[in-house]
Amino acid sequence: MLLLVLSYHQGRSQEDKMYAGVEFEMPKVSTPSFPDHAVSIKDYDAVSNGIFDNTQAFARAIDALSEKGGGKLIVPRGIWLTGPIVFKSNINLHVEQGALIVFSKDKSKYPLIGTSFEGLDTYRCQSPIYGKDLENIAITGKGIIDGSGDSWRPVKKGKMSPTQWAQLLKSGGIVSEDGKVWYPSEAYEKAQKLVKNFNVPPYETREEFEAVKDFLRPVMVSFINCKKVLLDGPTFQNSPAWNIHPLMCEDVTIRNLTVRNPWYSQNGDGLDLESCKNALIYNNTFDVGDDAICIKSGKNEDGRKRGIPTENVIVKNNTVYHGHGGFVVGSEMSGGVKNIHISNCTFIGTDVGLRFKSTRGRGGVVENIYISNIDMIDIPTEAIRFNMFYGGQSPILEEGQEVAETDQEPMPVTEETPSFRNIYMKNITATGSGTAALFQGLPEMKLKNVTLENALLEAKNGITIIDSDQITFKNVKILQEKGNALTIFNGTNVDISNLDYKEGSQPAVRVLGNASENIHFNKSEIEKEQIKMGSEVKKKAVKLR
Repeated sequence: MLLLVLSYHQGRSQEDKMYAGVEFEMPKVSTPSFPDHAVSIKDYDAVSNGIFDNTQAFARAIDALSEKGGGKLIVPRGIWLTGPIVFKSNINLHVEQGALIVFSKDKSKYPLIGTSFEGLDTYRCQSPIYGKDLENIAITGKGIIDGSGDSWRPVKKGKMSPTQWAQLLKSGGIVSEDGKVWYPSEAYEKAQKLVKNFNVPPYETREEFEAVKDFLRPVMVSFINCKKVLLDGPTFQNSPAWNIHPLMCEDVTIRNLTVRNPWYSQNGDGLDLESCKNALIYNNTFDVGDDAICIKSGKNEDGRKRGIPTENVIVKNNTVYHGHGGFVVGSEMSGGVKNIHISNCTFIGTDVGLRFKSTRGRGGVVENIYISNIDMIDIPTEAIRFNMFYGGQSPILEEGQEVAETDQEPMPVTEETPSFRNIYMKNITATGSGTAALFQGLPEMKLKNVTLENALLEAKNGITIIDSDQITFKNVKILQEKGNALTIFNGTNVDISNLDYKEGSQPAVRVLGNASENIHFNKSEIEKEQIKMGSEVKKKAVKLR
């Protein structure tokens, strides 16, 4: 009993530390509690040989626990094959170390259900782990949960070595006519052609969706409109699409997880926290095929109609290896995002480090984002990227993808215009990047009030600021291999102090665009000759104080 009490207090102490230094009023996240009642999946005739289908055993165990008010469902060491596990309130699925839950590759076990994917209301196959309108739910322990995602996902040849590709072809499935894509089934390829590459088909009837069922890959863990959600300890891997997706949940704690997907896995996100309120995300490790830690709130009209922002979130002490982005906001942010704290995270080789993305049509406001103590290494594109012209492409363009078009003609500001503002970054270190940073707003809605303080950015290319207002740099060191350290295009109210940079054959700063104005540098830090202005720039746009 003493050990249990000590462990509990140590856990509470660790969680209390998560609130230290948070810049906004953050309510304590409530964690679930469960009745002191536990059963083993073995008590319900489950067999751990990796062959026997334990779907009914999981269902009976959860039903029995629920009838007694809830408790812990223990999954001991072994390989447990199953179809979907459907949660009820007050259930803690405890996967012990040495236990491996493997979800069936039989797609007939995953019926179509109405849900949301990529921020849109749609139909998808039921998730391997699913719960809706629940309270007090948890997945704990040191075991492994595998979504058998390879049986669901297509694979592009360019993402594999020749040996890997040859092995994949031997596994079955079919290859596209041009030989560039492997599909897990003929039904998937037919569906791909029908939907014209949309992840969410633009259909209206259930019958239309049934015709492309093989294509409708589910997220692995789907908790919708739930309160007091805890994920603590397990490894979640090999998901059909996104790995972990809390949607419209409140009081969410995600800690001590290992989240893995093959790097070639399409839509293989790690965590997508969507339209959730009050969340702690800490002490996790991600190595995935798409964005790692991603904040969302719905897409376009569906997201605006839902109108539920993601707010009050603390992200601390996480490590990300491969991923399209280490920490990401968007692009589905139409319901808004606010009050997010990110600190003490390490990104190792992610395509982008800090990634903010949206596009015209989204609407929504992203504001009050506080980022500090971030270390990044070997980021092949931008260490920091704000891109308001996101076109759905990977940061590193794949075969057949083209750079999203930008348009410098302002559009009317409407409810479809996204807005990013009040974002603060400090104590940022990035070495070995392709580009130090990109700050790009829209001509009609500039990226507004962004501060970068105490940063060391070593990269092939420097920083570019486009269509941005109230940008502040304090004590920023840019070690670019080539070109200008800083390029400003149509930037307004830009304040640069204590700027350090690597001198080269080109001027340190380039200012372009006839809308650029009120750009300030300290005379003691940079000579006038180090600032090159385009002929279209107003003469008094740049001021040395």
